[in-house]
Amino acid sequence: MLVGAELPGLSRWDVEDHLRELALLADTAGAAVVRKEIARCRGLSPSRYIGRGKVRELAERCHIDGVEVVIFDDDLGPAQARNLEKDFGIKVIDRTELILDIFAQHARTREGKIQIELAQLVYLLPRLKRRWTHLSRQEGGIGVRGPGETQIEVDRRRVRQRIGKLTAELAEVRKHRATQRQQRQRGGWPVVSIIGYTNSGKSTLMNTLTSSRFAVGDRLFATLDPATRILVFPDNFKILLTDTVGFIRKLPHQLIEAFKATLEEVVQSDLLLHVLDLSSPTIEENNLAVNNVLKELNAIGRPMVMALNKTDKVVRKARIDKYLRLFPGSVAISAKEKTGLSDLMAMIREALSGWREFVRLAVPQGDGRTIALIHEKGNVLRKRYLDGNVLLDAELSPGLKRAVEKYIRHE
Repeated sequence: MLVGAELPGLSRWDVEDHLRELALLADTAGAAVVRKEIARCRGLSPSRYIGRGKVRELAERCHIDGVEVVIFDDDLGPAQARNLEKDFGIKVIDRTELILDIFAQHARTREGKIQIELAQLVYLLPRLKRRWTHLSRQEGGIGVRGPGETQIEVDRRRVRQRIGKLTAELAEVRKHRATQRQQRQRGGWPVVSIIGYTNSGKSTLMNTLTSSRFAVGDRLFATLDPATRILVFPDNFKILLTDTVGFIRKLPHQLIEAFKATLEEVVQSDLLLHVLDLSSPTIEENNLAVNNVLKELNAIGRPMVMALNKTDKVVRKARIDKYLRLFPGSVAISAKEKTGLSDLMAMIREALSGWREFVRLAVPQGDGRTIALIHEKGNVLRKRYLDGNVLLDAELSPGLKRAVEKYIRHE
């Protein structure tokens, strides 16, 4: 059973829309949704989130329908969750716990697993009185109970120690990623990160542009661990294209904190490629959710290109025109049908046009290594030979320009 609260200032349509997304999350986690319920509230109950009478009513329906778990659309405090589990007599979890469960299922790399475990433990620490799993699940299912409340202080100390260890490991991951970024910058290629609401088609676009075969799926969080590939433009201009985890409304703060090691790729990118699902009825809300996460990452203001994806699912052309006007500088595409991609690449190329600087170089013919480097990492526009030198007119990245500074001709 999914439960949402209709509060003053929040329309019923908004609550229903949030529950539709919660249903997708539940499906991704492997649960079958039996019922969706909306509780009208003047305010949230500090003890049970919704009113005691509504809880009794929903508990009876759970018993009749054979419901095994109740999922609330907002975060529950430790006391609220504990009281609700007693009232319902079955498992009660909230949106954050559900998302953490999904991320735990989808994490594949060591880094992803560390980040998820850290987020789970930060969430679990104040809730140890409700349940405890000794740092591992005891049985399958969503939000599974632990063996009880034994040795609560020992358990808390162990959790804190584990959080400290994982935090230290993530610090090492950040150092490693910083080193990788420095190497990429020396390589002379700009980094473009694909961002967007979950299930907007980011991985499909990544596959189409770079001829890759990353797993895609019509469900939330099909991609969790980031991946990077080279994209070559018709004029031999190269970029590093990175696919990132999808954003979502009400993204748990502890997830953003835990994933900052990964999401730093977004902050450090030269350009953001924001993919929006044009066929989604909540496209504007999804755009707002992405911007809210960017604010938390201090990434607002980064150069951005916006791609309105899934035009193949849009029946009325007027909808496409409407959102092209609403998001100036955007381009309509279909990553699946491979339409609009040339316009998108032209827009990306234009956004990065100032990234390389035009220089003239005179490199000794014997320095084949430097000449090869300029050809590989730069964009050579003209090449001549004079007095034992190779004269090159080229566009170079800031890092590559510094590397060949001594050969630059200042005319």
